[in-house]
Amino acid sequence: MLGAGVTVLVVTSTHGVSAARRRTRTVPIVAIDLETDPVASGLVASLARPGGNVTGFFLDVPEMSGKLVQLLKEAVPRATRVVAVLWDAAIARPQFEATGQAARAAGITVHSAPVRQADDLGGAVERAVRDLARALIALSAPLMRLYQPRIDELALRHRLPSVTLFPLLADGHGLMSYGPDLDDMFRRSAAYVDQILKGVPAGDLPVQRPARFHLAINLRTARTLGLTVPQVLLLRADRVIDP
Repeated sequence: MLGAGVTVLVVTSTHGVSAARRRTRTVPIVAIDLETDPVASGLVASLARPGGNVTGFFLDVPEMSGKLVQLLKEAVPRATRVVAVLWDAAIARPQFEATGQAARAAGITVHSAPVRQADDLGGAVERAVRDLARALIALSAPLMRLYQPRIDELALRHRLPSVTLFPLLADGHGLMSYGPDLDDMFRRSAAYVDQILKGVPAGDLPVQRPARFHLAINLRTARTLGLTVPQVLLLRADRVIDP
């Protein structure tokens, strides 16, 4: 593909960013990546001045992890002494470590539930329940997004209030989601592509964070779990599922 005269790459996953960077250090890469710390991973020299051929939109992992913990504690304060954190062991260790730090600061014990493939999900959740987990945080990864319905179903089956980064499905079973507006990130990445095509080096375009986030709450799931979601939290939600 690169040999066909490609002048800029838009890559939308952490695996894709890594693969693209291995293939080229000259073709500009505009990344949309919710899992990677671009500085710690060596993709860029700094957020303000990336300096190489990679720029784009990356999640602030520590800030997002803290927000997920905060939301879960607000929604189900009595159920968060032990929280299972479901994470992709191949790519999400920085997210898991940041979530663990945020949880400990909030007085919450974390049960680590790493997975590498879809077949691991059921066993990971069952082990968390045996370890007395009473709520679930699913961190960002392509695996988690692809199998979100399965994760939500497992959480509900084991009566675990759950929060994820990806939008709740209208007919799904998750309790809450809080994550970046992906459509907005794609629109902003198009503006970066336009600047690069006009001659601006990718290394001169600062790495940006998502600008807009959406909170969704599923009251149907809350009722099934016997939960009363605080009104102050409902008022902050961008979307409330209440058929």
